[in-house]
Amino acid sequence: ALGTALPNLKYFSEACTAAFKIFEMIHRVPEINSEDMTGEVLEKVSGEIEIRSVEFIYPSRPDTVILSDFSLIIPSGKTVALVGSSGSGKSTVISLIERFYNPLRGEILLDGMNIQNLQIKWLRTQIGLVSQEPALFATSIYENLLFGKEDATMDDVLNAAKASNAHDFISQLPDGYHTQVGERGVQMSGGQKQRIAIARAILKHPPILLLDEATSALDAESEKIVQEALDKASMGRTTVVVAHRLSTVRNADIIAVVQSGGVIETGRHEEFIHKPNGTYAALAQLQQVSSKNEQTPTNSISMSITQASITPANILTAKSSRHGSQGGSERSSQSRRIFPEQENPDEEENNKTEIAKKRSIPSFRRLLALNAPEWKHTVLGCMGAIGYGALQPAYAFTLGSMISVLFLKDEDEMKQKVKVYCAIFVCLSMWSFMVSFLQHYNFAAMGELLTRRIRLMLLRNILTLEIGWFDRDENSSGALCSKLGTDANMVRSLVADRLSLLTEAVSAVGIACILSLFIAWRLALVVIAMQPLIITCYYTRNVLLRNISKKSIKAQEQGCQVAAESVVNHRTITALCSQDRILRLFDSTQEGPHKEINRESWYAGLGLATSQALTILNWAMDFWYGGKLIHQGIITSEDLLKTLFVLIRSGRIIADAGSMTSDLTKSADAVDSVFTILDKNTLICPDDPKGIKPQILEGNVDMEKVDFAYPARPNIIIFQNFCLRVKAGSSMALVGQSGCGKSTIIGLIERFYDPQKGRVNIDGKDIRSFNLRTLRQHIALVGQEPTLFVGSIREIIAYGKEDATEAEVIEAAKAANAHEFISCLKDGYYTNTGERGMQMSGGQKQRIAIARAIIKNPSILLLDEATSALDSQSEKVVQEALDRVMVGRTTVIVAHRLTTIQNSDCIVVIEKGRIIERGSHSQLLSKGDGGAYYSLVTLQQQNHLPSP
Repeated sequence: ALGTALPNLKYFSEACTAAFKIFEMIHRVPEINSEDMTGEVLEKVSGEIEIRSVEFIYPSRPDTVILSDFSLIIPSGKTVALVGSSGSGKSTVISLIERFYNPLRGEILLDGMNIQNLQIKWLRTQIGLVSQEPALFATSIYENLLFGKEDATMDDVLNAAKASNAHDFISQLPDGYHTQVGERGVQMSGGQKQRIAIARAILKHPPILLLDEATSALDAESEKIVQEALDKASMGRTTVVVAHRLSTVRNADIIAVVQSGGVIETGRHEEFIHKPNGTYAALAQLQQVSSKNEQTPTNSISMSITQASITPANILTAKSSRHGSQGGSERSSQSRRIFPEQENPDEEENNKTEIAKKRSIPSFRRLLALNAPEWKHTVLGCMGAIGYGALQPAYAFTLGSMISVLFLKDEDEMKQKVKVYCAIFVCLSMWSFMVSFLQHYNFAAMGELLTRRIRLMLLRNILTLEIGWFDRDENSSGALCSKLGTDANMVRSLVADRLSLLTEAVSAVGIACILSLFIAWRLALVVIAMQPLIITCYYTRNVLLRNISKKSIKAQEQGCQVAAESVVNHRTITALCSQDRILRLFDSTQEGPHKEINRESWYAGLGLATSQALTILNWAMDFWYGGKLIHQGIITSEDLLKTLFVLIRSGRIIADAGSMTSDLTKSADAVDSVFTILDKNTLICPDDPKGIKPQILEGNVDMEKVDFAYPARPNIIIFQNFCLRVKAGSSMALVGQSGCGKSTIIGLIERFYDPQKGRVNIDGKDIRSFNLRTLRQHIALVGQEPTLFVGSIREIIAYGKEDATEAEVIEAAKAANAHEFISCLKDGYYTNTGERGMQMSGGQKQRIAIARAIIKNPSILLLDEATSALDSQSEKVVQEALDRVMVGRTTVIVAHRLTTIQNSDCIVVIEKGRIIERGSHSQLLSKGDGGAYYSLVTLQQQNHLPSP
């Protein structure tokens, strides 16, 4: 028993190492414990907040002071707006009020009580937060809203959705409030995600409301309606608004201008406007100039237009006869992306083929082929396994011989032979040490190298797959991380452990059978005849365990997805006090498979118990038959002992192999999962050797009669017979309601997707004829939500150009208005941005992303809300930089803010996936009240121009 247990000690060692890290995290007592139920609870919250002489630095950047002697009083029931440049500390104030962090010095008071003395969970239930980048979870819209208030009724949910202008588009979806939003809300447009997040905050009915750029992702019409809803929601509540657009804060009771971590001005909008030398007045003047630039020379759009004349209803009425409603545009277009798909025959056949591949486990020979570079380790490991396998029957034979010696009548002969056999045992122990070391070291080294290679191959293939593949639920980030982490390691277990065990078992059983047949062939045949029955029991157990393993892997992937989302969105979860809800979601992913696993585990246990019982019954029959042969004088007692010990020892090896069937089953399923990805051929190959590799592009873009639907929603048409032409060196702006298809055009030009019909041409050639990697080197994209990788700012900017010099990086940063704030950081360009750029403000992240695009020096520039996160001053400077960069380049701009596109050569208005207007800014405005673009500009001017 000890000999059987000792080899398994390595698993205890591995478990202890893993458990140390796990328990270290479990037992860690956080400085701010969300589950700490101590602290006071106020009977009534009036909502007065006082920030008194606060100094703050982020723990990850202890040398950079964010707030210094920051003081501000936020009266109860009033709206206080924080304005200032990106990185000035506005969002940090929000985080401190939410108590995501504690200040280094100073204090924050709620109704005169230091918030550090209040029960933290209760405190956060009194606060509603809507952030700049809305966080949605991979569940239904209804479930997402319930994160705001778990016991909310359906009427509460409907009222909150209506107040945030979300009810209409939700109602148009086939599953309504039960529509799945996808991972991180990927099935929703930016504006739709933001409105759901606002509804979630409104549902909470908090006495304190924190709005951090809550309307930044909305188009003009939606922004106006949502802003009105927020204004209503703010009534009677203490509201803190962080905003770059002064139009969203001009009605605030108090406006605080934040600069360099302190408050430099406080007052009302009307007071600031009459201080020409004030910082706020300068910001207002800057935005006023931008807005005035939208007006026609004849002032056909006057700020004297009455509120009634530009209501959404009137705008829609003016256009309904020709174009239908803008709201309908958004709903129908977005519905196309969310409606459940019905599989077409081709895709269904492809799915069946993929399922067939998944069910066909890769051959062991193919797995060994992956280990070809480690052939030396493989050969040496197999030699060790053969040697260790041969040791087992040799040891059993020696043991049987020695026991028979103990029955000798001659004591001298007995002593002499005992000494000989003891010497043999010593030799066997030395042999065991050498071959065991040779076996386990080489197979372990081989396995680790294989794991590394598998992970690299997996990641390489994942990165080449088309974007549509990632839209599927089974290919979520959590599931893919599980494959890279756990499944790749399981492949090592299958190859290294299986090959080691197989070689050892074949060696031991083969030698044992030959030796036992030589000693007593009659008895040996009886013993050997029973082995197939035992092996059948193990095989049955293996089949049952395989079914269990598949369910376990599926549950693990779903659980990983929930865990991954909870980590990524931990701020939102913390603000909503939804830790318990997330734990229930995580537990629910395990519940279904858990019941099935329990049922099948009974059968698996029965198979193992039967095999163990048959083994013992086999011994009983062997001793009975052996005794009969001795009685008949056919064999001696020494022959009986030698034969049984040799075969029983080999039977133990079979039993050990059987006990590993559960691990091997899990490994086999992991291999199945891994090779499904490795064998997946991308529909959009980035490295087609036959593709055209252009050295330079003119930049002509032409979409010819394009039909397109997202692969995950094949029956929901986005474009039908869509045509668009962008001349080389010109700029084209795409405007329209959220979800009308603007960003889809960007995706088609980048060839994230291929159209079902029609062509996308660049310089007169079908985009599918290019080598995609080379083509994308001439295209730069700046998205609405900037994606920064973990690393230094310099590394992130240099992603745009691999061989970028220090001077080029700095020049690009200057052009994007990023150099100044980067230089103020302690480590400058070598400052780590954190995961997903968490150490940077929204505006800072966007400027770094713009610098990354500028350094690429592209022929085609794609800007998808590239300046949406910037304050007015930064937006002006960055827009000027982009205007300079756009000269001589083909530029496609997607924007809600019309100030960013008024200088474009051509503006295209899109509705319901079709072009309804096109022309220059002045040409479209000249159409007057009947024009869609005119209506958008009119509405946006009313929203954005600060009142004098």
